[in-house]
Amino acid sequence: MRTNQKARTRQAIVRATGALLRQGQKPTLEEIAELAQVSRATAYRYFPGLDALLSEAAVDLMLPDVDDLLGPSAPGDAFERLALVDETFDKACREQEVPLRLMLAKVLETSIGRNGDEPLRQNRRVPMLVAALAPLEARLGKAGTRRLAEALALVVGTEGFLALNDVVGLDRDEARDVRRWVIDSLVSAALAEADG
Repeated sequence: MRTNQKARTRQAIVRATGALLRQGQKPTLEEIAELAQVSRATAYRYFPGLDALLSEAAVDLMLPDVDDLLGPSAPGDAFERLALVDETFDKACREQEVPLRLMLAKVLETSIGRNGDEPLRQNRRVPMLVAALAPLEARLGKAGTRRLAEALALVVGTEGFLALNDVVGLDRDEARDVRRWVIDSLVSAALAEADG
């Protein structure tokens, strides 16, 4: 429960930063803390400096809210919903590649010597993937849906983008095809396990 509270506090700080950035200003940590309704010390506990916070908020701004992406007008088929989530993350990674890489560099720097109590990054992917998998929850169960979303988080988003582009050297279309194959394979395996 404490982990959820910390994740919500972290999210409130990032969202407050995003709200101030959308107003066209470069906020101070004091302004962010005030809007997030936390102390400045709390904001510092989650982010070692303003630059780390600003870069994460910039990344946060490029992704739609889960309810906007997977609301009533979203496809009903889980595979189509997952393709929509994958495309959304891929587009965000491509359009904001430099801020994304800067944010990741800060996260890696921050991870050295940390106590492991506070989350390093905001968890945007898993809730979005769980929502995309909602049509399959009756078959997979709540725990199975969560486990599948966590497995899919390895390929959907930043790490999948970097691995397929930087490490494997695929172009955009090839990377998308590989991601979709992995997504379909994981979903099919989870369904076979649940139905077995």
